[in-house]
Amino acid sequence: MSQPLFGLVPAGQPAIITPTEAPSPTSFLYAIPPTNPSGPAKPFGHVVVFMLPGVVLPPGTAAAIYLVTPPSPGQTTPNFKFLGGIGPGKESAIFKVGPGSAGAGHEGNVVIGVSVEDAESVASRMSSSGSGTTGDNNNASGALVPVRQVQQPSTLVLAQRIIKNAFNFLSSFTGGGNPGQMEVVPLKAFEEWWKKFESKVRTDPGFLERDDDQ
Repeated sequence: MSQPLFGLVPAGQPAIITPTEAPSPTSFLYAIPPTNPSGPAKPFGHVVVFMLPGVVLPPGTAAAIYLVTPPSPGQTTPNFKFLGGIGPGKESAIFKVGPGSAGAGHEGNVVIGVSVEDAESVASRMSSSGSGTTGDNNNASGALVPVRQVQQPSTLVLAQRIIKNAFNFLSSFTGGGNPGQMEVVPLKAFEEWWKKFESKVRTDPGFLERDDDQ
C-alpha cells in the first residue's frame, strides 16, 4: 500500500491525496490546514473522504475514518473519534466533523485518520453509531460487508444443462435397436419433456443455476 489510496476534500478547500503521516502500512493521517492560514481559522464542518480511482482494498476490508484530537489531560496518545467508513460499494462519503473542529488537531490543523480494517467490524460500528455521515446513506453499512454472491452460470453452461435435462428425459423413450441404427424419439415425448421442464422452471426458477444433476 505504498501508493496513495485515499483522498480528502475539506469543505471550501482543494483535494488532499498525500497523507501527512503513515503510522503503519494500513493507517494514514491527513492534517488539514485552516481555511484561512494567514488569519483566524475559519471552521469547516464537513469533509469528503474517497477511494482514489483504481484502488482495490484487500478482500474483507474497509476504510475506517476517524477524527483525531489531542490527548486528553493525563493521556499521552491522541483521541480517535470514529466517524464512519468507506469501502467496496461505497467508495466515498461525507463526514461531519463539527464546526468546532478547526484547530482541534496539532498546530491548528484538523487531523483525519484513515485505517484499513476488517469490513465487518467497520460496518458494525457504523450501524451502532449511525456512522456520522451525511447525504445518501441508504447502503452505508451493508455495502462495507461484501455480499457472498453465487457466481451466475454463463449462457453456454445454462444451455448445456437444458440439453442435459432433455437428454436424460428423452433417452428413456429410445428403443434398444441394433448397433448403428438411428434411434427415433416420438414427438409426444419431447412435448411431455417440455411441459415438465416448464413446470419445474415455474416451481423452482433457480434449479438450472445449481450445479447438480438435472
